[in-house]
Amino acid sequence: MENIVKVLESGSSEEKIKILETLDKTDSPEILEKIISKLDDDDIKVRGEAFSSLVLNKNKISDFLIQNLNSTSKNIRGFVALALANRNETDAIPNITKLAKDERSMVRSCAIGALNHLKAKVAKEIFLESVLDTNVEVRKSAVHAIINLKFSISEERIKEISKDADSELLKMLSKLKK
Repeated sequence: MENIVKVLESGSSEEKIKILETLDKTDSPEILEKIISKLDDDDIKVRGEAFSSLVLNKNKISDFLIQNLNSTSKNIRGFVALALANRNETDAIPNITKLAKDERSMVRSCAIGALNHLKAKVAKEIFLESVLDTNVEVRKSAVHAIINLKFSISEERIKEISKDADSELLKMLSKLKK
């Protein structure tokens, strides 16, 4: 246990990945905290492996993950929301919903993607508001959710979203008109 923590804190990326690959069955709060902290690692491969070990973990760790939606790290907030969604933790919907208003666009985009994945029809208003977000990725996530969950959207709203949309967003919007 002590060795695992040490490697996760100061090991090389390869060592961290090797250890993370073995931690998908842990329910140790100390180890889970370290795994979650690796969602903010400098190395994208380490972040990916930490994400996988949380998603694949069959233990009841959702409360632990939900607490980390309040992390000071944007990466941890965003990736924990996605991990909860990939674990189909529908109990987390109210907590993930709060992140749709996060100050960081990456977190807003992850939260909307997570809510979409969880088929959170209760988040309809959030999706409808987020189509006009200042960040294009957040807008795309919201439009994707509206298409996926088959919500209707007014012609005026579609025109409004189209104003400074890129080609990908315009293509998505054309699916809404049908």
